[in-house]
Amino acid sequence: MSVPGRDLLTITQRIHLSFILIHPSSLSPSLSQRTELRPRVARPFSVVVAIDFGTTSSGYAFSFTEDPEAIHMMRRWEGGDPGVANQKSPTCLLLTPELRFHSFGFAARDSYHDLDPEEARHWLYFDKFKMKIHSTSDLTMVTELESVNGRRVRAIEVFAHALRFFREHALKEVKDQSSSVLEGDEVRWVITVPAVWRQPAKQFMREAAYLAGLVSPDSPEQLLIALEPEAASIYCRKLRLHQVIDLSQRPMMNGLDLDGSRPFDSSFRQAREQLRRARHSRTFLVESGTGELWSEMQTGDKYIVADCGGGTVDLTVHQIEQPQGTLKELYKASGGPYGAVGVDLAFEAMLCKIFGADFIETFKAKRPAAWVDLTIAFEARKRTAAPGRASALNISLPFSFIDFYKRHCGQSVETALRKSNMNIVKWSSQGMLRLTTEAMNELFQPTISNIIKHIEKLMQKEEVRGVRFLFLVGGFAESPMLQRAVQNALGQHCRIIIPQDVGLTILKGAVLFGLDPTVVRVRRCPLTYGVGVLNRFVEGRHPREKLLIKDGREWCTDILDRFVSVDQSVALGEVVRRSYTPARVGQRKIIINIYCSPSDDMLYITDPGVRKCGAITLDLPEPGAAAAGGDGAGAGDGAGSERREIRATMQFGDTEIKVMAVDVLTGRQVRASIDFLSN
Repeated sequence: MSVPGRDLLTITQRIHLSFILIHPSSLSPSLSQRTELRPRVARPFSVVVAIDFGTTSSGYAFSFTEDPEAIHMMRRWEGGDPGVANQKSPTCLLLTPELRFHSFGFAARDSYHDLDPEEARHWLYFDKFKMKIHSTSDLTMVTELESVNGRRVRAIEVFAHALRFFREHALKEVKDQSSSVLEGDEVRWVITVPAVWRQPAKQFMREAAYLAGLVSPDSPEQLLIALEPEAASIYCRKLRLHQVIDLSQRPMMNGLDLDGSRPFDSSFRQAREQLRRARHSRTFLVESGTGELWSEMQTGDKYIVADCGGGTVDLTVHQIEQPQGTLKELYKASGGPYGAVGVDLAFEAMLCKIFGADFIETFKAKRPAAWVDLTIAFEARKRTAAPGRASALNISLPFSFIDFYKRHCGQSVETALRKSNMNIVKWSSQGMLRLTTEAMNELFQPTISNIIKHIEKLMQKEEVRGVRFLFLVGGFAESPMLQRAVQNALGQHCRIIIPQDVGLTILKGAVLFGLDPTVVRVRRCPLTYGVGVLNRFVEGRHPREKLLIKDGREWCTDILDRFVSVDQSVALGEVVRRSYTPARVGQRKIIINIYCSPSDDMLYITDPGVRKCGAITLDLPEPGAAAAGGDGAGAGDGAGSERREIRATMQFGDTEIKVMAVDVLTGRQVRASIDFLSN
């Protein structure tokens, strides 16, 4: 087979050929291909519903396309913690012993708390389960999650239960506010995920949404996956000056304003109080264009959005494009497991140090509901921790903890605390642990330090230097401890901005993304992607162990044919094309293995760091009469009119990798899919 410039074959396995690559094409823009990849649905969407699926809390919001400046937040939830605005719900799920759905959110938490301790051991309670998807390197459709009582359930079913709950609540509320009857295909759904999630995790959320009935797999365009810091960035474009707190314009000394009149976080608390008073309407109005803050920015200005959530911290770097107000990603998304859960884990480690790791594990297994009560008590106190606070934070120990420890260990918790020599934690006769300021600093410091180090490292990158703004968003950004640390470390380099409704920023941005998915015009590839090909063997250039002799010709195996490279800029509408022909007459399926790497410094799919990460499947229909007949030109002899050319088009500039294919001879679409979960 002859290809201008080089001879090559694509391989799915080292010897057996199931298809032949007949001519590669580089990344190229194409308006017609953009139309093909973003098909217009026959019926436009009437409403966009976004679900912010967080590690610690989740919620939904929606907007009608005829009134896109109005974003409606979900109804206030029943239950909740005193002093916490319940615009979102805890990401908690409760299943019956028969694995049936019982409740989600506050209802799940409260129901689990009210169960008899012995009965609770048979119920399945899931909390902060989103972290599992981030930490699992070999995520598949059969990956399991472990409930508090130790029983395991397929993760896809747990997520589907939660999404189904949101679907039912959101649709009911949308229909209550709609003046017309809405059909299912009039709703566009948006689900948020961390930007650092790889393709398998994004596909996992999509599959969970299909299982939950949000959309049909036959209408994939009805569901968008939004990247959390990207959604926040989209919303920040709309901010007015009175809707943000600029930490850089608040000079501080030892946690106080310079006049000594107010603690560091007082303005933020005032803003939250104003927001809480305004929340009875639950409708937020956004600018039709860009907000006042953006008027200060010029074309080329750079900014970072740091999404500090419960499980992860997600960083994205954007550049504003004026006058259209679109966004361009300047550096691939980065981050890590540095969310607020890190503080919870530090608290658990502190308890293990005081009472013994064996006891804590036994208590969690034998009294799971009481353990949940203890974590809730800590969560409430964690939110009030502030750098200027002089008094200790009191955390109530459940009676069952105190009683269980005495019966299990033969001594009181007070004795255990005294013997632990942990002087920064005291005991109160009211049955509470008293965490001193030093103790709270010790719990927060490792997580906050990781966040700051990561931002500092990012700001040293050539593409990121000269950043003007750093937007802190996400639930953890509400913490005065984090605010103070970030301002002290980074306030000299850029302005630190916090939206007043910081915990809802991503949710609102996800709605805006659903209304206009083209607002982020350029993204960066997180990995290098490609396929393995056979190339003409060149003595002295290719290693001998890669030599394959087929039909009398010498080929070099395992060469990586790149689709895109790590950190490469890819615009919406830009596509990668490859044309393939079946290796055998009558072949009904072509499978193309995809390889990826975090670097771009490799030649072969067998090089260190390169791994198989997925597969493209092209389902070939029966060839038409014009393509019938012949006896093997498809095997690669280059002759015969019966050879079928299948042109595959891949898009890497969106939040998910997409593929489509066309039978060149007939012009008909070929069913094409890309799978990252069956690897």
